[in-house]
Amino acid sequence: MDPYWQDAIKLGDLEAVCELLHLGLEVNARDRYGQTGLMLAALAGHGELVSVLIDHGADLDVTAKFGLNALMLAIIAEQPRIATMLANAGANLSQRGSGAPGFADKTAYQLAVERGMDELFSILEQP
Repeated sequence: MDPYWQDAIKLGDLEAVCELLHLGLEVNARDRYGQTGLMLAALAGHGELVSVLIDHGADLDVTAKFGLNALMLAIIAEQPRIATMLANAGANLSQRGSGAPGFADKTAYQLAVERGMDELFSILEQP
């Protein structure tokens, strides 16, 4: 991942992110930990960036360590607004974490339940 891209995402610099996307930077580029810009923006609670990245075709279901996608990371970071955005954009609600005991075989819904994020229950619940 380009260091300017990573810095712009972490800082929530919407202007820089838009410029880098305009210059052709790969929206799904990963950092050394396998995280995409969407994942980093979700973790940091940068809603505007999440929206821009979704609009530019960011893959909602890419996973990194422990099989977590951006939706799951938003829940872990206690960012319900971001989690709602990602769920409404079509993130895979049945995806399950792996590896670490706190994430293994858990869906976004189960992670939200564990964190008492009841505002997400109806959005994340599988039919």
